[in-house]
Amino acid sequence: MASRNLPSTTAMQCFEAAARHMSFTRAADELSLTQSAVSKQVAQLEAHLQHKLFRRVRRSLLLTPEGAIFLSDVRKVLAQLEMSTQAIMTYSGNSEVLKVATLPSFGARWLADRLPAFLADNPGISLEFHDRVEDFDLEQQDIDVALFYGHGSWPNLACHKLLEEEMVAVAAPPLLARHAPRDVAELADLPLLHLSTRPDAWHRWFAEQGATTDRSYHGTRFETFAMLVRTAMAGGGVALVPRFIVAEELQDRRLAIAAPYRLHSASAYYLVYPEHLGELAKVRRFVEHLVGAAALSTDD
Repeated sequence: MASRNLPSTTAMQCFEAAARHMSFTRAADELSLTQSAVSKQVAQLEAHLQHKLFRRVRRSLLLTPEGAIFLSDVRKVLAQLEMSTQAIMTYSGNSEVLKVATLPSFGARWLADRLPAFLADNPGISLEFHDRVEDFDLEQQDIDVALFYGHGSWPNLACHKLLEEEMVAVAAPPLLARHAPRDVAELADLPLLHLSTRPDAWHRWFAEQGATTDRSYHGTRFETFAMLVRTAMAGGGVALVPRFIVAEELQDRRLAIAAPYRLHSASAYYLVYPEHLGELAKVRRFVEHLVGAAALSTDD
């Protein structure tokens, strides 16, 4: 294997501390080094990168554009290295890590409530969560299991359906009180809020009721349900969302059903994992727990 062209962690630490303090002297105090040692490490790093990271102006430091770009990545690298180091230092040999990727809103509104029981029953398994908005290659990104939304067929992945989706039109009660739409057609006169990954949802909602409108594709689009729901609560328009996403807001009357019709999605939420990982105990137990929890769900 060819050697990697990487700077030393000491050089990166010196650079990050100097950039944070904008001073080699204060960076040296923090790192218990001499000022000349920090300066030398940064100079070596600049030579390695073939770019200046700082400009010296009137006895003070300023980041160059290249330095600002590099600083962002260096901080991520050092943070990840610190987390990995702490994990190994506290590793007891009796714990396994299960890496889980989930759709943000599904994770917050359905999955999170079902985790405490799993953790209590499986003290030897630690969960590490990652948010993903779209489907991805699990093995390429080193993920054990994921929550996908779709039709239930992905190459080389075992799939378990967890939850079907029922979409409801919701809005802030004051907005509905002011406009009081009398029928489906009048609802189209209100601002429609869309999820960018479901561009035809409103069109289907109107069409399945026999309503015709040229506004079903018009309106503000959001990448996640979280901001869409918050905008609806603030009176920004009518949102078409899965009922389980807004169950709490409906119960607390922060949102209200804008029209009775419910749109049943062809897609559903699935728990997926690479087929060859299915025999791993940590994967098997997580799958069994969530499939069982989904079967008992009555509020989604």
